Amino acid sequence: MKQKKVALITGAGRGIGLGIAKALASEGSDIVIADIHEEQAVGPALEELRRLGAATLYCRADVSDRGAREKMLEAVRNRFGRLNILVNNAGVAPKVRADVLEATEESFEWVMKINLQGPYFLTQAVARWMIELKRNDPSFEACIVNISSISATVASPSRGEYCISKAGVSMATQLWAARLGEFGIPVYEIRPGIIRTDMTAAVQAKYDKLIAEGLLVQSRWGLPEDIGRAVAMLARGDLAYSTGQVIMVDGGFSVRRL
Repeated sequence: MKQKKVALITGAGRGIGLGIAKALASEGSDIVIADIHEEQAVGPALEELRRLGAATLYCRADVSDRGAREKMLEAVRNRFGRLNILVNNAGVAPKVRADVLEATEESFEWVMKINLQGPYFLTQAVARWMIELKRNDPSFEACIVNISSISATVASPSRGEYCISKAGVSMATQLWAARLGEFGIPVYEIRPGIIRTDMTAAVQAKYDKLIAEGLLVQSRWGLPEDIGRAVAMLARGDLAYSTGQVIMVDGGFSVRRL
């Protein structure tokens, strides 16, 4: 019997990350959730994943903390002995939306450590492990998916540090795709648009108005399950010959119109 794939999704206690976890569980993967909350807070999410047939592991970890990353991967090794899918989803918005003329270095550093530096070095550690697994078993299947944002290319001067962090994630995708190609490990970027989550709740009225006025080709909010379906497609290997590519899940926001 073929072993089930094991997927690690950061920031998956809720929102987009949980949507991804549910999609992968529905596809038959076992699931590792990493988040910063107490395990009790994500208990309902873990139970939902188990009902979908997944064995689960919760790792309370801040991706910006090297020790926490190392401890998390050791827990995955001990529980499953392998890791087929890494989804770098964890991310934060600035605590205060500040004009780029007023933004602080402290906010910049905080956002960068969580959104860019942490995922970059988590990918490094996971990639080394995946290469080891691949060398021991050439049939071993693996992939890495980075969740960025339309903010990687769309300037929002009130949250410049967020935009720069997501642009960095986009380049990191290219770098890892180029480096891991020889090992048959594809790396992808999914670039969500306006997705209904806790992060966007504070600006719901703003985006409701923009969507109603025709901002998007598809006139609705995106949902976490929209991102989940895209990740599931990549994890299945449906785009196996497309490493390094950006998958837009933005309701047509990026379509240029007159």
